[in-house]
Amino acid sequence: MNSKERRKNIIDRLENAESPISATRLANEFSVTRQIIVADVALLRASGLMIRSEHRGYVLDKATKQEDVRRIVVNHDKSYVEDELYAIVDHGGKVLDVIVEHTVYGKISAELNLSSRYDVDRFVQKITETGANPLSLLTEGLHIHTIVIKDEDSFQAIIARLASLNILIEYA
Repeated sequence: MNSKERRKNIIDRLENAESPISATRLANEFSVTRQIIVADVALLRASGLMIRSEHRGYVLDKATKQEDVRRIVVNHDKSYVEDELYAIVDHGGKVLDVIVEHTVYGKISAELNLSSRYDVDRFVQKITETGANPLSLLTEGLHIHTIVIKDEDSFQAIIARLASLNILIEYA
């Protein structure tokens, strides 16, 4: 099996999986090293597939098509984290990640996978309990979110709410 066939098989396995699949398990199934699977998944992500890494393995976001994924650029201090995230999830969006462009380190990103107020509350609670700062504070509040939207109306409602908070910089 060549690498192209293996990546197609990885997609098939993830599409049909009922639970996360570890890189080790995929490596055993395809008789390759775990590092090869990690590289394959990186290439699949680069091609536009939404593959999440969870503590138990990889999960393919089946509901996401390329056109359902958007990027928003926002700028705010720590006090707006909850409002910003609520603005997205309250209008049917899912916050996949946060990205900052650091002057020294370049692009830094972290997966969030927030799709409800419950998820947002847990995220904000973790920040509060640990005393950690959001990644965006590395860039004085300027950051990017990759979000999944239900439809164009949902996206326009998200944009309108973020603009009303005066934190929206641009979107695509």
